[in-house]
Amino acid sequence: DLATVSVLYCLSFPKMVKSISRRKQRKAHFTAPSHVRRVIMSTPLASELREKYNVRSVPIRKDDEVRIKRGSHKGRDGKVTCVYRKKWAVHVDKVTREKANGTTVQIPIHPSNLEVIRLKLDNDRKKLLARKDRKAQASKNASKMTDIN
Repeated sequence: DLATVSVLYCLSFPKMVKSISRRKQRKAHFTAPSHVRRVIMSTPLASELREKYNVRSVPIRKDDEVRIKRGSHKGRDGKVTCVYRKKWAVHVDKVTREKANGTTVQIPIHPSNLEVIRLKLDNDRKKLLARKDRKAQASKNASKMTDIN
């Protein structure tokens, strides 16, 4: 049931609010500070990157190249120009509309509607990918289990 799922979700994410209450979960989500929003605003990787790094998703950042997967701009590729954490939105270059007065504005897109097709790699990003690598963790856990036995 829903209560069990909520409790399991809270246990698997210890930094999150440990409450079954939908009201408290929503409050925690929408009042989350910027460093928590960064993690919540993670974007899934494209299948090639997923196989290469053994990682399902990473926090989105400026200069990543993404493909839009949902909405009226579905299928378009572009580079992330701005991650607007306060509004839970990402701005992708060339995804714009023209206002009535003629100025062009960028259309905000939720990161769950994107997939990363090329990562901007720096040292911190490489360390993050190494930390999240599921195959490396599985082999490490297997070696620990053999040491115990």
